[in-house]
Amino acid sequence: MPFRLLLLTLLMVAAAPLCRADDGYRLWLKYDLVADAGQRAQYRAAAQHIAFEGKDAVLQTAATELQRGLQGLLGQPVPVLAKAAAGSTKHGILLEIAPPTNVSGSAQTVLESYRIFSRGAQLVVAGGSGAGVIYGVFALLRQVQTGQPLAGLNVSSRPRIQYRLLNHWDNPNGTVERGYAGSSIWKWNELPQRLDPRYTDYARANASIGLNGVAINNVNASARYLTAEYLQKVKALAGVFRPYGIRVYLSVFWAAPKVIGGLKTADPLDPQVKQWWAAKSEEIYQAIPDFGGFLVKANSEGEPGPQDYGRTHADGANMLAAALGTHDGIVMWRAFVYKAGSGDRFKQAYEDFKLLDGQFAPRVLVQVKNGPIDFQAREPFHPLFGAMPKTPLVLEVQLTQEYLGMATHWVYLAPLFKECLDSDTQTKGPGSTVAKVVDGSLDQHRISGIAGVANIGTDRNWTGHPMAQANWYAFGRLAWDYTLTAKAIATEWTKMTLTREPQAVATIVEVMDKSRDIYVRYTTPLGLHHIMGQNIHYGPEPWLADAGRPDWTAVYYHKADSAGLGFDRTAKGSNALALYSPGVQKEWGDAKTTPLNYLLWFHHVGWRQPLPTGRTLWNELVTRYYTGADSVAWMQRRWATVQPKVDAALFADVAARLQIQQREAVWWRDACVLYFQTFSKQPIPKPFVPPTRTLAEVKTLVDLYQLK
Repeated sequence: MPFRLLLLTLLMVAAAPLCRADDGYRLWLKYDLVADAGQRAQYRAAAQHIAFEGKDAVLQTAATELQRGLQGLLGQPVPVLAKAAAGSTKHGILLEIAPPTNVSGSAQTVLESYRIFSRGAQLVVAGGSGAGVIYGVFALLRQVQTGQPLAGLNVSSRPRIQYRLLNHWDNPNGTVERGYAGSSIWKWNELPQRLDPRYTDYARANASIGLNGVAINNVNASARYLTAEYLQKVKALAGVFRPYGIRVYLSVFWAAPKVIGGLKTADPLDPQVKQWWAAKSEEIYQAIPDFGGFLVKANSEGEPGPQDYGRTHADGANMLAAALGTHDGIVMWRAFVYKAGSGDRFKQAYEDFKLLDGQFAPRVLVQVKNGPIDFQAREPFHPLFGAMPKTPLVLEVQLTQEYLGMATHWVYLAPLFKECLDSDTQTKGPGSTVAKVVDGSLDQHRISGIAGVANIGTDRNWTGHPMAQANWYAFGRLAWDYTLTAKAIATEWTKMTLTREPQAVATIVEVMDKSRDIYVRYTTPLGLHHIMGQNIHYGPEPWLADAGRPDWTAVYYHKADSAGLGFDRTAKGSNALALYSPGVQKEWGDAKTTPLNYLLWFHHVGWRQPLPTGRTLWNELVTRYYTGADSVAWMQRRWATVQPKVDAALFADVAARLQIQQREAVWWRDACVLYFQTFSKQPIPKPFVPPTRTLAEVKTLVDLYQLK
């Protein structure tokens, strides 16, 4: 081989690791070398070593994570020293547990707080506990990853919400209900003997965004998780998570005392049932001393529960809370309940739970979805927020895109989360936001919680769609501090995950910020909801009229007829609007003052009714469908401009998914416009071109997707 060719080959081999495609596995924890030499030199000067003392496991993990991050970002070794060996005059980073004296909040959130500041030549990361230190470490690494200065840094932070959990809808057989990123990451057949390294990387990612709990199994639970065999498997996972300040929770099957306990009943007031749960809780805590507690779905969608025995949700929840004994655990009881033939589904959770306010034990939190139906692309805030002042409420949001295009549509969900958190219940006057209900400050609760249904699977990039990683990231950041803006979080994530080139960052953040509204426009504009395909909740099926029960159909929700469109929830209709405070009722009770985004949630509006936009309902509906579909083409064009600044493989992946999204946006547009036109009897307004296919042709597409 000629010398020049040999030299070229060697150079290519040496450079191969640097040219490796980004497969997305590292998420936002990408510790690539800081490109700017001057900036890198400043960071190196401040981080010549890491020092700490003590045997706290989470503190030791924090030191390891900081070392790992800095060595990648700075391109040089950063030794970890004992505090005494490091001294106080050398430039370095000191990690220490130093409980703050002037931080308000619950005992747990105070312990989880951190402060980053200078003390002489050293940069100090101090936390109220080891967990506080690790959160501070990841905040410091975020500072470096996003190119922020360390000189003069003086920041402090504490979580606004105490229990910050991911809820996995994972099943023992490896499937994930409403999961679109592969199978479950929990390999039950390998546990407890083999611990997949992915578990540690999962824990790292969660700790980096401030999450402190994981409910590892589906709320449609299997009793198997409570068996001795599976508790050993759960114990093994808990051992991986513990050094990252993360606790394990279990979703429990209400009838477990019958299924695996041999009892004849699961009545929560039966003494044998009480004893069974108490003994089972003790068995769990013997295996997992820091076990977090139970998550329960009961008497909903066919699941058993205390109502089977004439008992209330409070009876069931309080029995489980008592079963926890003196251990530090909680019960999260889901309010997602509805029964066939019980009237407007919008009202059912409220009607089941409102009367129970004040009847729940101190360690019970009621877990409420962000909206009253089921994780739609846009919903008004759930009426239970503000209606149960004596009960702490957990906000439940969905990261997995069950109703938002699964893993083929780019939809950044921080704006959706913020829309709910910032909604004003007005129950105690203006400013009584959902966020203040959830964090406990509105009603002075001592415990608080927030839960996100995970979008994680075995796909190499964790979330299927590469951009869906941002939804996991955004949930954690908002769970820690809901005052952050969606744009600020998108900017952080983009710089840490994709690129730091300013124009590319601005472009990507712009697309992210608008993506959810674009999705709503081409699927369910003006407050339409629940008109997706029946079986897998994918694609449009607004004509669906035949299902297992009326509230599983589309026609139940949109109420289209020759007169107009929308569900009348005023006093003339189902009167669901009466569940809200008088201030909200006043704003939403009149179609003329209802925000257009919620119009068809609460009003049946005439096709020719003028709207504030100057268009009739029909013309506005068509305009939103068409401009929404056109906006996906805009997303494609904007994404194309960042090609030179992001990883080539990732760029191609997202570009291909945008092509799918564009095709399906037009599918949604054509299906809904053609179907609703059969009621409005009006032409497609100019300048929009009528669909080239017929409604019958569009319906065949749905049949193919639903595999009918």
